[in-house]
Order: sequence, then structure tokens, then C-alpha cells
Amino acid sequence: MRYPTFLPENGTIGFVAPSFGCTTEPYLTCFGRAQEVFQSMGYQVSLGPNCYKEDGIGISTKPEDCGKEINEFYTSPLNDALISCGGGEMMCEILEYVDFEKLKEAKPKWYMGYSDNTNLTFLLPTLCDTATIYGPCAPSFGMEPWHPVISDALALLTGKKTALTSYGMWEKESLKTDENPCAPYNLTEKTVLHNFPEGDVAMEGRLLGGCLDCLGNICGTKYDAVEAFCEKYKEDGILWFMEACDLHVFDIRRALWRLKNAGWFKYVKGFIFGRPVHFGQDVMGLNQYTAVTDMLKDLNVPIIMDADLGHLPPSMPLITGAMAKVETRGNEMTVQMSLT
Repeated sequence: MRYPTFLPENGTIGFVAPSFGCTTEPYLTCFGRAQEVFQSMGYQVSLGPNCYKEDGIGISTKPEDCGKEINEFYTSPLNDALISCGGGEMMCEILEYVDFEKLKEAKPKWYMGYSDNTNLTFLLPTLCDTATIYGPCAPSFGMEPWHPVISDALALLTGKKTALTSYGMWEKESLKTDENPCAPYNLTEKTVLHNFPEGDVAMEGRLLGGCLDCLGNICGTKYDAVEAFCEKYKEDGILWFMEACDLHVFDIRRALWRLKNAGWFKYVKGFIFGRPVHFGQDVMGLNQYTAVTDMLKDLNVPIIMDADLGHLPPSMPLITGAMAKVETRGNEMTVQMSLT
């Protein structure tokens, strides 16, 4: 696994928009504020040409231009790390314009983002053997004040921290509005982990995963190199982390069926599932728990559910491709990552 050089003190952060750009509230104001915050810390910022575009369908602009932006900014010596401007819907359409061979040959660089950015945070490790960070997009750094998860994301990006602990409370309903775009998380719910089988969990392996909406879409395409990746790292075993955005409980079950039957879980050591956007949904007797456990229980590995991960924040940033030791104690989860 190739690990990029961490963002240095006074280094340059490149912002790119392979999914949505920052053109509407609350993202527009938060992105501007994030740039100010980074600059106040001594960092330089470099804006990709698509950061403020909105002429695309489900992404910032034309797929070919999004791919070009990634190719140029990832290989450019003028920035030290990349943070995505946001998630979106159709980042998959840029993949045919991303030169993965060129990225594989380039000096590795940290790429951070989540949700639709799974199309890069997952494919850079599996296609290019290069680690990424499944973590917050740029506007989150405009939050006032920062939640500890935002500080943790920067600490990962700068190499100052690789051991993280869950946060205890989460947001079910956001308080962000056009008039108050930089509002902090509205932490009203206690984190309650659901482990299967019941009891505390301890597991170790190489982290791989992202947004299940995107993973199911990648599976079986020409970009699916998961079987080869898992074979390469079979001695480590894989710790899969996943979270769902638009998927309802039957979608989750169908997506897991597809990944399982594609052989993605051959060397799995355990699963971490974040809180789904459709939290608490129950359809025809299927809920967010049975959608997962009914499909995966025969693999006989630990499953952690309702972890601090995904679209109901806070979402713990994870280094995709890194080795990790994951433990739970009651409702607390710790993840110790190592760059080996």
C-alpha cells in the first residue's frame, strides 16, 4: 500500500469538485469560511477550476472536465493534498476520464472526501494501491465551532493522529440554514452501538469501504478490482466499513447481496456499518439491522452497527487501505490505524 506524505505545516491544500461544487447554501458560505480557517492556520489554498461550477448533472460540470481536474490536481506539484468540495450523485460518470494509470505512477497524494467521493476514495486504493481518507468534504471545515471529528480529520491529514475514538452523540436533524450556514452539529442523540453477535468487539484487518450506494454501483464494472486487491492482502484480511445514503432497507440488503456474491467478502475479518440516512426505517418487517445481519451472518465475523460513520454526523474519518485494530467497549468504538 502506498501512503502519501502528510500535509506539511504551511503546505498547500488543493480543492477539487469531481462531484458537486460549492454554489448553493450552506455549502457556498461554509466553503469560503473553510478557506479562511485554513489560511489562518498558515496553509495555502489552491482552487480547482470546477469548485464554483454547477452546470453538470449531479456533479459540478461536464464529466470530462471533472476527470481532467482530478488528473491535473492530483499530479500537480503545486498542492500537497486534495479535499473534495462535496458529495453529489453522478461522480461515477467521471471515471472514464480519470487516468488511473497516470495516478498510479504519480507520487501518492492524500485525497479526502466522502459519500459520492467513494468513487475515488475506494478506487485509488483498489486500482492504484494508494491510501485515501474517507472523511469530511471542504465545507465541513467552515463549521463554527469545529466538532472534534473535524479536528480529527485534519489530524489524520497532517499525520498527527492515527488513533480515533467515537464521539458519544450524533445529529438527527441539522440546524443549518441559508441564514446560519456554519452552524455546528445539533447533537441530540446518544451513540448506541449494536454489535452482532452481542458483546464487545475486537477485530483487525485492512480498512476498505465507503458509501454503499457507490460500492454497489462499482461492483461488476471494469473498475471493480476488489478480488485482486483482497487476494493481495488476504493475509491481513479486510475490515469493511460502509454507510448508506439514499438506500432504503431493501436497497441495503440487495446491495450487500450483490457484493457478497461478487466475492468481495472472501477475506473479511469484520464489518463496521454507520447510521443510515433512513435511520429507524422498518419496511415489511425488514429494518436497518436485519437488512445487514440476515445477509452477512453466515460469514461468522463481527458486525458493528450504528457507528459514528456516514451521513448522520459525526462521521469518523478513516484511512482507506490502512491496517486497523477496532475495538468496542459498550457504546464506545476505538480505531487504531497503522500505515503498514
